[in-house]
Amino acid sequence: MDSMEGKKLPALAVKDHAGKALKLADLKAPFVLYVYPEDDTPTCTVEACNLRDNHAALKKAGLAVYGISPDAAVKHQKFIAKFDLPFTLLSTDQKGLEKLGVWKEKNMYGRKYMGVSRETFLVGADGKVLKHFGKVKSATHAEDILAAWAELK
Repeated sequence: MDSMEGKKLPALAVKDHAGKALKLADLKAPFVLYVYPEDDTPTCTVEACNLRDNHAALKKAGLAVYGISPDAAVKHQKFIAKFDLPFTLLSTDQKGLEKLGVWKEKNMYGRKYMGVSRETFLVGADGKVLKHFGKVKSATHAEDILAAWAELK
């Protein structure tokens, strides 16, 4: 899929970690929507904890943070509690991930399969994607987001 930069995120119904149904369009912009494959796995945990550890700086910059994966609300709740995550985690299904353009062919140890691509969307006040991170460095992700946000302002 082409970069989403300059476009609005697709209309997508999601659920938050409390099980409440909402739409991506309901999220108060500007915000960071980070897409990740699965709660409580090594790389996803590094990414979530990096965003947690830098949450105050992201908030000070005016950015809300939302994570989204195919995991169910109850799994999100356990992940949030285990790592004291201060932001909302959202759930969507494969169709939702396809609409976002993050359901892609992956390759691990020579085995090809379809799965969730780790990507992030930085959404501006007008609801349009200002920056699409197609390649995410989990350990420095918040710093990369903050640098991009500073450049865009």
